Amino acid sequence: MFEGLEIFQLARGLARHSASRQAVVAQNIANADTPGYRARDVADFDQTWRNMTAEARMGRAEMPMRVIDAGTPASPNGNSVSLEFEMLRGIEAQRAHSRALRVYGSAMTILRTSIGR
Repeated sequence: MFEGLEIFQLARGLARHSASRQAVVAQNIANADTPGYRARDVADFDQTWRNMTAEARMGRAEMPMRVIDAGTPASPNGNSVSLEFEMLRGIEAQRAHSRALRVYGSAMTILRTSIGR
């Protein structure tokens, strides 16, 4: 019933984006010792949000997640994973997910207040 409200779509999209980013960070950490592996990241949420269709915003289609090169310098074996950067990206993803949950919770509180519950 309320899934059509844009604030809920935004919170859902941000949560899905941060979960995908956390998965990419975990994949980077898992390949920290793999020669030639290039660290990856997910495109910014605002860019992803702009490229989403209405169906994707409603959660009925896949998000157009774009995985990009992280742009970190490579070591002599060609691996570009920096565990320090991955920790920072993981923290950013966790904070984005927490922000999405707060937005969702605040919107639910406003909605409940407006109907008198």
